[in-house]
Amino acid sequence: MLVYRFGRWRYGVRPAMARKLFSLIYKVLFKLIQILTGIELPCEAQIGRNFVIDHFGGIIISGYAQFGDNCRVRNGVVIGLRRVEEKSAPIIGDNVDIGAGAKLLGPIRIGNNVLIGANAVVLCDVPDNSIAVGVPARVKPRDAAPTTL
Repeated sequence: MLVYRFGRWRYGVRPAMARKLFSLIYKVLFKLIQILTGIELPCEAQIGRNFVIDHFGGIIISGYAQFGDNCRVRNGVVIGLRRVEEKSAPIIGDNVDIGAGAKLLGPIRIGNNVLIGANAVVLCDVPDNSIAVGVPARVKPRDAAPTTL
Protein backbone atom coordinates (compact mmCIF):
# COMPACT_ATOMS: atom_id res chain seq x y z
CA MET A 1 0.00 0.00 0.00
CA LEU A 2 2.94 2.30 0.64
CA VAL A 3 4.11 1.97 -2.97
CA TYR A 4 0.52 2.48 -4.18
CA ARG A 5 0.21 5.70 -2.12
CA PHE A 6 3.61 6.88 -3.34
CA GLY A 7 2.49 6.31 -6.94
CA ARG A 8 -0.67 8.39 -6.36
CA TRP A 9 1.33 11.14 -4.62
CA ARG A 10 3.86 11.52 -7.45
CA TYR A 11 1.16 12.83 -9.81
CA GLY A 12 0.95 15.98 -7.67
CA VAL A 13 4.66 16.82 -7.87
CA ARG A 14 4.97 20.07 -9.85
CA PRO A 15 8.50 20.21 -11.32
CA ALA A 16 8.42 17.90 -14.33
CA MET A 17 11.95 16.60 -13.78
CA ALA A 18 11.20 15.66 -10.16
CA ARG A 19 7.95 13.96 -11.24
CA LYS A 20 9.86 11.94 -13.84
CA LEU A 21 12.42 10.89 -11.22
CA PHE A 22 9.66 9.87 -8.80
CA SER A 23 7.89 8.01 -11.63
CA LEU A 24 11.05 6.01 -12.31
CA ILE A 25 11.38 5.18 -8.60
CA TYR A 26 7.68 4.18 -8.50
CA LYS A 27 8.03 1.85 -11.50
CA VAL A 28 11.04 0.10 -9.96
CA LEU A 29 9.28 -0.28 -6.59
CA PHE A 30 6.05 -1.45 -8.29
CA LYS A 31 7.91 -4.21 -10.15
CA LEU A 32 9.81 -5.21 -6.99
CA ILE A 33 6.57 -5.50 -5.00
CA GLN A 34 4.97 -7.43 -7.85
CA ILE A 35 7.84 -9.94 -7.87
CA LEU A 36 8.12 -10.30 -4.07
CA THR A 37 4.42 -10.48 -3.15
CA GLY A 38 2.57 -11.46 -6.32
CA ILE A 39 0.33 -8.40 -6.02
CA GLU A 40 -0.30 -6.08 -8.95
CA LEU A 41 -2.03 -2.93 -7.67
CA PRO A 42 -1.32 0.00 -9.99
CA CYS A 43 -1.64 3.50 -8.60
CA GLU A 44 -4.26 4.34 -11.23
CA ALA A 45 -6.83 2.14 -9.46
CA GLN A 46 -9.06 4.11 -7.09
CA ILE A 47 -9.20 2.65 -3.61
CA GLY A 48 -11.37 3.76 -0.69
CA ARG A 49 -10.51 3.77 3.00
CA ASN A 50 -9.75 0.59 4.94
CA PHE A 51 -8.85 -1.46 1.85
CA VAL A 52 -7.44 -4.81 3.00
CA ILE A 53 -5.47 -7.45 1.12
CA ASP A 54 -6.07 -10.41 3.39
CA HIS A 55 -3.60 -12.92 1.90
CA PHE A 56 -1.05 -11.98 -0.69
CA GLY A 57 -0.22 -13.85 -3.87
CA GLY A 58 -1.70 -13.88 -7.34
CA ILE A 59 -3.73 -10.68 -6.93
CA ILE A 60 -4.17 -8.66 -10.13
CA ILE A 61 -6.16 -5.44 -10.10
CA SER A 62 -6.70 -3.32 -13.20
CA GLY A 63 -5.78 0.34 -13.15
CA TYR A 64 -9.35 1.05 -14.26
CA ALA A 65 -10.91 -0.59 -11.17
CA GLN A 66 -12.60 1.44 -8.41
CA PHE A 67 -13.15 0.35 -4.82
CA GLY A 68 -15.37 1.83 -2.13
CA ASP A 69 -14.58 1.84 1.59
CA ASN A 70 -13.97 -1.26 3.73
CA CYS A 71 -13.23 -3.71 0.92
CA ARG A 72 -11.35 -6.97 1.48
CA VAL A 73 -9.50 -8.93 -1.21
CA ARG A 74 -8.01 -12.40 -0.79
CA ASN A 75 -5.34 -14.31 -2.72
CA GLY A 76 -5.79 -15.29 -6.36
CA VAL A 77 -8.29 -12.52 -7.11
CA VAL A 78 -8.40 -10.90 -10.55
CA ILE A 79 -10.30 -7.65 -11.02
CA GLY A 80 -9.96 -6.41 -14.55
CA LEU A 81 -11.00 -6.07 -18.15
CA ARG A 82 -13.08 -8.68 -19.92
CA ARG A 83 -11.69 -7.69 -23.32
CA VAL A 84 -8.61 -5.62 -24.14
CA GLU A 85 -10.67 -3.23 -26.28
CA GLU A 86 -12.95 -2.35 -23.34
CA LYS A 87 -11.19 0.15 -21.12
CA SER A 88 -13.42 -0.30 -18.10
CA ALA A 89 -13.12 -2.57 -15.09
CA PRO A 90 -15.46 -3.30 -12.17
CA ILE A 91 -16.70 -0.54 -9.89
CA ILE A 92 -16.96 -2.00 -6.41
CA GLY A 93 -19.08 -0.50 -3.64
CA ASP A 94 -18.53 -0.26 0.12
CA ASN A 95 -18.18 -3.25 2.47
CA VAL A 96 -17.42 -5.81 -0.23
CA ASP A 97 -15.67 -9.07 0.67
CA ILE A 98 -14.06 -10.88 -2.28
CA GLY A 99 -13.22 -14.57 -1.73
CA ALA A 100 -10.04 -16.34 -2.76
CA GLY A 101 -9.66 -17.02 -6.46
CA ALA A 102 -12.62 -14.87 -7.51
CA LYS A 103 -12.60 -13.19 -10.92
CA LEU A 104 -14.51 -9.93 -11.51
CA LEU A 105 -14.31 -8.98 -15.17
CA GLY A 106 -15.65 -6.23 -17.38
CA PRO A 107 -17.66 -3.04 -16.92
CA ILE A 108 -19.77 -4.29 -14.02
CA ARG A 109 -20.98 -2.73 -10.77
CA ILE A 110 -20.76 -4.51 -7.46
CA GLY A 111 -23.12 -3.00 -4.88
CA ASN A 112 -22.61 -2.27 -1.19
CA ASN A 113 -22.51 -5.05 1.44
CA VAL A 114 -21.78 -7.79 -1.08
CA LEU A 115 -20.01 -11.12 -0.60
CA ILE A 116 -18.24 -12.66 -3.59
CA GLY A 117 -17.65 -16.38 -3.08
CA ALA A 118 -14.35 -18.14 -3.53
CA ASN A 119 -13.55 -18.95 -7.17
CA ALA A 120 -16.67 -17.12 -8.41
CA VAL A 121 -16.50 -15.66 -11.91
CA VAL A 122 -18.57 -12.48 -11.87
CA LEU A 123 -19.50 -11.09 -15.29
CA CYS A 124 -22.72 -9.24 -14.40
CA ASP A 125 -23.83 -6.54 -11.98
CA VAL A 126 -24.41 -7.54 -8.36
CA PRO A 127 -26.99 -5.45 -6.43
CA ASP A 128 -26.59 -4.26 -2.84
CA ASN A 129 -26.86 -6.80 -0.01
CA SER A 130 -26.24 -9.85 -2.22
CA ILE A 131 -24.00 -12.87 -2.54
CA ALA A 132 -22.42 -13.96 -5.83
CA VAL A 133 -21.29 -17.61 -6.07
CA GLY A 134 -20.39 -20.08 -8.79
CA VAL A 135 -19.03 -20.17 -12.32
CA PRO A 136 -20.51 -18.12 -13.85
CA ALA A 137 -21.67 -16.37 -10.69
CA ARG A 138 -25.29 -16.61 -9.62
CA VAL A 139 -26.55 -13.72 -7.54
CA LYS A 140 -28.57 -14.46 -4.42
CA PRO A 141 -30.01 -12.10 -1.80
CA ARG A 142 -28.06 -11.97 1.44
CA ASP A 143 -29.86 -13.07 4.61
CA ALA A 144 -30.86 -10.15 6.82
CA ALA A 145 -30.02 -11.90 10.09
CA PRO A 146 -26.80 -13.89 10.40
CA THR A 147 -27.23 -17.46 11.59
CA THR A 148 -25.07 -18.92 14.34
CA LEU A 149 -24.06 -22.52 14.75
